Amino acid sequence: MKRLNLLHFFIVFAAFVSVPVGGLKAQDSLSANYTDISKVIFVKPMSKFVKSCIIRRTDNIESIFSQLKFKDGTTYPGVIPTKMVTSKVVLRFDVNNSADTAHMISFFPGFYYNHIQLYFLEGNGLKKIPQMLPDNPDSIGFRLFSLGANDSATIIAELTPIKTYINSIRPRLINASQTGIFISSLRSDHNKIQLVTYVFCGLLLMMILFSLANFLQGANREFFYYSGYAFLMGGMLFTKALLDYHASYVSFFIESYLDFIMQCLGIMFYMIFMQKFLETKQKHPFLYKLYNVGILLLALAMLTFTFLHYFTDNFSLQNMVENATKVLLLLMVVIFLMYSMRHWKDKLLRYLFWGNLLLFFFSLISQIAVMQQSFFKNLPGILSSALFYYEMGLFLELVLFLMGLNYKNRRRLIAQTKEREALKAQNQLQEIEKELAVLKAQQQERERISADMHDELGAGMTAIRLMSEIARNKMKENTPVEIDRISSSANEVLNKMNAIIWSMNSGNDTVDNLASYIRSYAYEYFENTPIDCKVITPEHIPSKELGGDKRRNIFLCVKESLNNALKHSKASVLTITIETNDKLKIIIHDNGPGIDLQKLRQFGNGLKNITRRMESIGGSFTIENKNGTITTLELPL
Repeated sequence: MKRLNLLHFFIVFAAFVSVPVGGLKAQDSLSANYTDISKVIFVKPMSKFVKSCIIRRTDNIESIFSQLKFKDGTTYPGVIPTKMVTSKVVLRFDVNNSADTAHMISFFPGFYYNHIQLYFLEGNGLKKIPQMLPDNPDSIGFRLFSLGANDSATIIAELTPIKTYINSIRPRLINASQTGIFISSLRSDHNKIQLVTYVFCGLLLMMILFSLANFLQGANREFFYYSGYAFLMGGMLFTKALLDYHASYVSFFIESYLDFIMQCLGIMFYMIFMQKFLETKQKHPFLYKLYNVGILLLALAMLTFTFLHYFTDNFSLQNMVENATKVLLLLMVVIFLMYSMRHWKDKLLRYLFWGNLLLFFFSLISQIAVMQQSFFKNLPGILSSALFYYEMGLFLELVLFLMGLNYKNRRRLIAQTKEREALKAQNQLQEIEKELAVLKAQQQERERISADMHDELGAGMTAIRLMSEIARNKMKENTPVEIDRISSSANEVLNKMNAIIWSMNSGNDTVDNLASYIRSYAYEYFENTPIDCKVITPEHIPSKELGGDKRRNIFLCVKESLNNALKHSKASVLTITIETNDKLKIIIHDNGPGIDLQKLRQFGNGLKNITRRMESIGGSFTIENKNGTITTLELPL
């Protein structure tokens, strides 16, 4: 790259140092106005050596040439006035070739001419020079012509500019072999702003993907409109950077027409996005109407611009439509800023206020840079580019928009979380109410069943037992065995029924009630048996709630353990220890020889039932032989 830059320098230096003004040596016989094309090493500016005039676009230069009046120099140095853009520019200049061989040269009048035709002046007539272009993809703005050895000629250039406000007349002659290097040299100053534009377009591409992802995941339509805005603005800036300083029909089309259309469409998408993003229809009716007016304005501007561009030659009016649209958009930004200041408490509007303010400020600088090119060209580096200021405004607006988006998303997440929590709490409350209703119904049903059993079955079984006792007393020694069995069975059924009634009564759903019932049942169970029963309980038993299902299963496990001890323990003393801390622990310990853990099958169903019952209520059961059989039941409270 350094070698190439040095080569450019020496070529340009040689072009301007080795060729005297006018392209001829002092001893040349030709006029000083003649430019010697054989001595153009790189590029020769021609603005001082041409004569020019302006004709109508519809005029045929070959038929009216004799009537033309040329003036010295380019008629409009620099940018062509808008009223003359739809006219033709005619240039006249003299060239000669002092070399002993034919020489070819490239003519370049400036960018943005969609028609260039060269003629040789022969007497009072014109001879059309065949169209010859350099072998370069961006060469449609160049025309090649050649002169024979020691020949001279007067060249007439007919130029038709495209419809753009940045067209200029800067004719140059370029060494035919150096066209590519000349194009590269024109773009060298443009490379820095081009790099900045590409970086910014990369950021916009990320925003497009981010917005589309949000749209597809959450079906938030505002992100679809923002992706459209980012795509159109990014496309406009990308093509501007990619095709600027390119003499091609694509760049002509974009510069003269598509550039403005893409900008308008992008801003339309942005206005629709703002309507959705700020929920203007509900929260900010004034902004909703303002954006509707802006959308209508942009639609009319695009239609008018298109009609004037393709169906008329009134470029002044076309350019006026473009400038007026930009001014009105800036005015809308000012109105938005004033509205935001009146609603300063809205934090989301504050973010958008600062973003739009910075965009407005830098857009204004960009517009001034377009209008005052002579001043900004003297600034160093990318500061001389009007596009840089516009991109800077867009970048800062994008940063503040992302901050506002983050704030809105955070606020939305908080609102959604609160809504979900409220809905969850409501659902939980409904579920609790349902469960309470079910529990209440179950409790009522349990109490009804226990009352019926106590009143109906209990009374009946008590009557059976009493009658069997009376019958046995009357018969004395002649009492049948069946009467004793009836009395015993009635007594056993009555005890079981009392246990069932106790477990079903919700008034007994506490730990202390269970402990009292176990103590009472154990003393009664071992009465008139060879086993002496002891029950050890804490001095204070907390009245923690214990559901009927848990009470019943624990009691049945205790009952099964006591039954096993009576049948198989061969013990004389049995101790029941009840502990209540963070869990209920019941330890049943006898002083018998202890259970043979290798022969548990004889207790198979009973121990399995105990294990199943304790696991069903979230408890545990263990049995071990340690100075007798120790059975432990545990249940977390």
